[in-house]
Amino acid sequence: MSTEKIITISPTTNKPILERNGPTDSEFAALPKTAQKAFLAFRKTSLPDRKKIVSKALQLITDRQDELAKELTEQMGRPIAYAVTEITTAVKRGEYLLKIADKGLEDTPGEAQEGFKRYVKKVPLGPVLVLFAWNYPYLILVNSLIPALLSSNSVILKPSPQTPTIVEHIQKIFIEAGLEKEVIQYFHCGDFTKIETLVQAPEIQLVCFTGSVAGGLAVQKAAAGRVDCRVGLELGGKDPAYIRPDVDLAWAAEEIVDGAIFNSGQSCCSLERIYVHDSVHDDFVKAVQKVLAGYKLGDPNDKSTNIGPVISKAAAQRITAHIEDAVNKGAKNATPENKTFSSPPADGNYVSPTLLTGCTHAMTVMNEETFGPVIPVQAVSSDAEAIELMNDSHFGLTASIWTKDTAKGHALADEVEAGTVFVNRCDYPSPDLAWVGWKESGKGQTLSIFGFEQFSRLKSYHVKDYPK
Repeated sequence: MSTEKIITISPTTNKPILERNGPTDSEFAALPKTAQKAFLAFRKTSLPDRKKIVSKALQLITDRQDELAKELTEQMGRPIAYAVTEITTAVKRGEYLLKIADKGLEDTPGEAQEGFKRYVKKVPLGPVLVLFAWNYPYLILVNSLIPALLSSNSVILKPSPQTPTIVEHIQKIFIEAGLEKEVIQYFHCGDFTKIETLVQAPEIQLVCFTGSVAGGLAVQKAAAGRVDCRVGLELGGKDPAYIRPDVDLAWAAEEIVDGAIFNSGQSCCSLERIYVHDSVHDDFVKAVQKVLAGYKLGDPNDKSTNIGPVISKAAAQRITAHIEDAVNKGAKNATPENKTFSSPPADGNYVSPTLLTGCTHAMTVMNEETFGPVIPVQAVSSDAEAIELMNDSHFGLTASIWTKDTAKGHALADEVEAGTVFVNRCDYPSPDLAWVGWKESGKGQTLSIFGFEQFSRLKSYHVKDYPK
């Protein structure tokens, strides 16, 4: 029986670099049944033993970080100088989740009463389906995989076709660390109808999806006919920053540029809207131009490259369309001269980091997720105007306030409609804080003590002494 062919195209060369086969119908049908069987055995494993397996696996990931990082550069185009950082950060994130697992999974006692033992226990769900994206595959995967396993669930992984080897490495590493083979399964697939079928399989108890709003809605719709299947969605962002007039502009410019165009702007929490107080607007723009002039766009295999290609031709076309729409509606392309921006390598999906000024909310670049290396700037006259514009979005992932007056920044952050608010920082999911999207940025949460909640269900125990 023929199977689906999944081909990975290099964003650096636009040539095929990997080919994988999707599962046959019988292999696909077996996935949830095998996961259920593995779960029934794995749930009897003690938490200390589960922690030992995860700890060993994280060490093995560290041991192989250079190999794993090289594949990230090849498959999704992140500059090699930064690729290993994702691996090390993923391991640190996993180690933090390990550290808090006992607290995250502990029983909650009821009120003391003589003759009774009453408590609420967190029990595992069963098979968990994790559908995850290519832009930070290890970081995204850790968010769900580690708490799922620590909660003693089995897991089925479906990677992006752009980064297919991630799951192959992860399964091998965890088996080497002592996990039974069937506890982590994976499959390659680009056909949503198959994914929809799996979401509807009665064995699947939770679907964790990271990707676009359209993809998240499709997953939610697929699960809509089931009461017993949870859905956690980590979706897009249109994250704003507000530069108050008291801030050090040179420092803020360095931070803003990094937050907007690192990873070629391909992050759900990249800065995508910059509001600047009009009293410092021109000086801030000059500071950003100075920073951008020092960046290097180019081959991600070159250790001196800061910005590599975007993921696909389609992505490059979308980003360019956002820039053109803004310019056609009155924005100015204020990008400084930079030889690498004007003459990138010929074959890849290279998009020049672009600074736009004079932006308004009439422009697509201020409303829809660009997911590219674009810095759109809009002047504002007051804190109140900045907050109003920051909240004028159907997304609500992160937002940042930049000011010397941290008390004022904190107060303004209270008014912002986003799951994570920063003062004088951006683009940093901290493992001790909940990662949660508001509005169309998602539902459910990962990371922190709260990140364990969606991977277990509550079971109340009410035990009365036998009357004598």
